Amino acid sequence: MPTIQAIPRAPGSVPLLGHAVPLARDPLALVSSLQNHGRLVRMRMGTKDVVVVCDPELIRKVLLDDRVFDKGGPLFERGREALGNGLITCPHHDHRRLRRLSQPAFHPSRMAGYAAVMTDLADTMTRTWREGQVLDVVDEMMALTVEMTVRTLFTDSLPRATAARITDDFLVLMTGFFRRMIVPPLLNRIPSRGNREYSLAIERLRKTVGDIVAARRADGRDHGDLLSALCGATGPDGAPGRTGAELIDEALTFLLAGTETTAATLSWAMHLLSQHPEVEGEVYREVESARRGSPLDFSHLAQLETTGDVIKETLRLYPAVWMLTRVTAAEAELDGFLLPKGTIVAFSPYAVHRRSDLHERADVFNPHRWRGSSTVRDSYIPFSAGARKCMGDRFALTQATLALGAIVSRWKLSPVTDRPLRPSVKASLTPRRLRLRVTARDEPPLHRVSAEGDVAERDAA
Repeated sequence: MPTIQAIPRAPGSVPLLGHAVPLARDPLALVSSLQNHGRLVRMRMGTKDVVVVCDPELIRKVLLDDRVFDKGGPLFERGREALGNGLITCPHHDHRRLRRLSQPAFHPSRMAGYAAVMTDLADTMTRTWREGQVLDVVDEMMALTVEMTVRTLFTDSLPRATAARITDDFLVLMTGFFRRMIVPPLLNRIPSRGNREYSLAIERLRKTVGDIVAARRADGRDHGDLLSALCGATGPDGAPGRTGAELIDEALTFLLAGTETTAATLSWAMHLLSQHPEVEGEVYREVESARRGSPLDFSHLAQLETTGDVIKETLRLYPAVWMLTRVTAAEAELDGFLLPKGTIVAFSPYAVHRRSDLHERADVFNPHRWRGSSTVRDSYIPFSAGARKCMGDRFALTQATLALGAIVSRWKLSPVTDRPLRPSVKASLTPRRLRLRVTARDEPPLHRVSAEGDVAERDAA
């Protein structure tokens, strides 16, 4: 059987750095081009060979065999530095226990309560926007999703300074994840400014969340939030639940999973609607028909079909996590090649989602493609698949759908420039410097200023 060395290597590798230069310059173009070289392609991340899986059927084989293709690789190594051994980063031998302990947090009976928090915060934020205001969309959505995740995780909102520090630290982590993933490990140990800031961000986050977890465990009451469900969960036959350290790991995991990635998805969705006003109009009419003058809530989700399809299509074009990795826990065969134990295996949802042989007009935003679609099992993987599929997928889709509905119900979105929008590629995909102007619909906003005045104030600042 051919070995890993027989797998074709992607062009552009250089000694010591491997493919770090093209990955840093334009990683999306690189991973999208790999399918031209085979179903499996070798890349170099630093000094390590990585087998990139380009074929959807092979990706599914990897995802369904999580015992052999275990969580691991540069991304998850960096994740464990910050998040510890949480549900996203833990290896196979810990996953089943931790997943069972997390299930109560996402029980359907709790989703309505989470949704009420989400819609209340989305409504509160959108009421503060002003007629003609030019939004820094990513900043706005980060502030919103941090507050949503903090409130659903911890019930009560953190002090503004604490929430702002959490946001800043997560941005440092998300930027650091990708940089530290693609460079040789030796460079991550150099006491540079970036490495020091990365370590300090981890230290601050763990201290902040640790204090909150300790207080909640001492309290012992069920506050109806995610953290109460995590603290109260026990194993089979009353076996002990998570330790204090594990609760910190999981709280950090949920904070990370529910903030930057959802903020990115909402930002891309707002951008796409600003470019397609006819779809934005459909979403507006659907939301108004569903809510009939009352605030959106969990009961409206079934009626928000187009709004949900916009989120699905956004995740197809711009999956929040654009590349994922696994590591072989034992010698494994894949597509006729023998992979030794410890081989890093990678795949890109972004590349799969944009393949023209899998999706009609793959680069075109078309939320209507989801009506009656039944051919996406292997070719649509924004939340991964198999036993390690994201447990919070329903939470994330609920959060994004209700937030987008709340935004569109009050504001029209329009671009302020015709320049192409480029992604900022970190561990997730975020639109770079996205600015949108908001124009009030029928209901007048709380404050009115001229569009020109708003832009002038922001430019002066």
